[in-house]
Amino acid sequence: MCRKQYGTENVILSDIKKAPPEVYRSGPFVYADVLDYKNLRELVVNNRITWLVHYSALLSVVGEANVALARKINITGLHNVLDLALESCLRLFVPSTIGAFGPSSPRDPAPDLCVQRPHTIYGVSKVHAELMGEYLHHKYGLDFRCLRYPGIISANTQPGGGTTDYAVQIFHDALSTGHHECYLRADTRLPMMHIGDCHRATVEFMHAPECQLSLRTYNIAAMSFTPEEVSTEIRKHLPHLKVTYNPDSVRQTIADSWPVRFDDSNAQRDWGWKSTYGLEELVSDMLSTIHDKKTNRYRKTYQA
Repeated sequence: MCRKQYGTENVILSDIKKAPPEVYRSGPFVYADVLDYKNLRELVVNNRITWLVHYSALLSVVGEANVALARKINITGLHNVLDLALESCLRLFVPSTIGAFGPSSPRDPAPDLCVQRPHTIYGVSKVHAELMGEYLHHKYGLDFRCLRYPGIISANTQPGGGTTDYAVQIFHDALSTGHHECYLRADTRLPMMHIGDCHRATVEFMHAPECQLSLRTYNIAAMSFTPEEVSTEIRKHLPHLKVTYNPDSVRQTIADSWPVRFDDSNAQRDWGWKSTYGLEELVSDMLSTIHDKKTNRYRKTYQA
């Protein structure tokens, strides 16, 4: 989306792992380690970077399994990025998450400003990011912007160790085996969003004039559903889908501490946010996109 809007050569993707061929074909890709400040500074200077979008983090479940590494990547890495943005006068976007809330937070809905106190290192690091960014904005004028994402659902990436991963995996399972074992209870309601809405919200927010922003961190919302509700919607397309429930204590405890809905009225008022995908549109798009990807892979394998 960004490359279509700003030009292929003007958006640089980065990671510490080798990217798949389609990523290399899509435009510039570089190695970047958030723990290596010198490496990051060279990239910013050599490429005349003006916006920095910082997604590097260990997610909720993976972070709980390796707290020391999560602290290093999610907090030390963040500080490198904050320092670099200040030094180079960059506009900085850092995503936050439903995981930034905790059991004592209002759950239905969770407002932008309330008690947070999360119970995971992922959530703690995201609250830290929100507060550090706001502090540096007020003290030094850093153009820091942050959106609290719901669970993001995409056909283009595999589940990556988050509590909402079931909502991606269930589509792959529905089209491959016809059976999904869910690690959450059937009635576990969580906020979710299609990746298309997520990308659009981020770009629109980055473009919003600073004078319109009453906050540095906003909730954004699209829909909230349970495993049972998304299963029912998938069965409208694939009636054979079977779902069994085997709640995992770690993931279920995390999910039960998170909001079931976001209040995004401030984002709607300040910079015009409005989602476009509901549950019906999300399910239809995910199934068709994953099906097309599988078909194209099969054709390439057959032709080879």
